[in-house]
Amino acid sequence: MSSTILLSAFLIQPLLHPFFHIKRQPTHKPSMYFSRAIIQYLANAYGRDDALYPKNPRLRAMVDQRLNFDLGTLFSRYLNLYSPVLHGEPFSDEMDAKLKEALGWFNTMLEGRAFSAGDNLTVADISIVVVFSNLEAFGYDFSAYDNVSKWFERTKKALEPHGYKEIDQAGAQMLASFIKKD
Repeated sequence: MSSTILLSAFLIQPLLHPFFHIKRQPTHKPSMYFSRAIIQYLANAYGRDDALYPKNPRLRAMVDQRLNFDLGTLFSRYLNLYSPVLHGEPFSDEMDAKLKEALGWFNTMLEGRAFSAGDNLTVADISIVVVFSNLEAFGYDFSAYDNVSKWFERTKKALEPHGYKEIDQAGAQMLASFIKKD
């Protein structure tokens, strides 16, 4: 296979996967597909201030670390557990244990913090809350993780004026409706 075909497959594949891109108008300008990159861009380009995505390198590094944790660990483990379930396969105790491990790490990260990267809501919270909205809609019990449970309620409340129920919660309920019930 030539590198051109591989590159084309890499660039085209996100266009075909609705979970990883925002539909865009056809242009010749470069586009972004992954939601975390998109929210970082939007916060940089249109944020009234830098509260959602700090300009201070130390604070931004904390937000970036949480975004990377979400993408590389939390979302990945959630997807590994629930993608098969959404396709009718049985719930995997092994994948559940891996998700619980990630929940434990996130619970520790939240120790002494109101939000994932400190005292203020950031793009990291906006990204991470999607996993927990889905887990809640699926009936997944994460109440054993006290810091996570409090963070989730706090984050939902902070996002309510911005359409949390109409966007995140409604989307999570729609996704949950695809899980095959016994």
